[in-house]
Amino acid sequence: MVAQAPTREEAVWKVLGEIADPEIPAISLVDLGVIGRVAFEKSPDGGEHLTVELLPTFIGCPAIDVMRQQVSERLRELAIADEVVVELSFSEPWTSDRITPAGREALRGSGFAPPVQIGAVFESDQLLTVLPIATCPYCGSRNTTLENPFGPTLCRAIYHCADCRQPFEQFKSV
Repeated sequence: MVAQAPTREEAVWKVLGEIADPEIPAISLVDLGVIGRVAFEKSPDGGEHLTVELLPTFIGCPAIDVMRQQVSERLRELAIADEVVVELSFSEPWTSDRITPAGREALRGSGFAPPVQIGAVFESDQLLTVLPIATCPYCGSRNTTLENPFGPTLCRAIYHCADCRQPFEQFKSV
């Protein structure tokens, strides 16, 4: 039996899955859930362009320009379309529920507590949800304390684990 070659869209998603988040290299942009859609479209000049929709985690995300550049460069190297367009979109907002199970494990393995899944746990009217207790990504303890709701970026908070005595960051639920 001969293996079927991947479609162009599958090839694009494979490349996107290899691009690391600039702030946390252990997680890919796909596993972080910031890639909305990919689409091949005919250009007015008869060529074809590839559009990739990028869903920023929040409006002021400092990594957006780097993500946009990485996606554009890697897909141009693939030479799969005449033009690559990376569009920012807020029409479908990114939420922390978009992080894949593999992405949540990659975060945990890098010392970050993944966000709770809002849709599965509770409804929130807040933009970013900060919990008083988080599960420690190092030892799994819930004997933790919120040290500072303002982490190094808007989407993270800083906690301390009383059991293993490690500080850690948790992604806020959006």
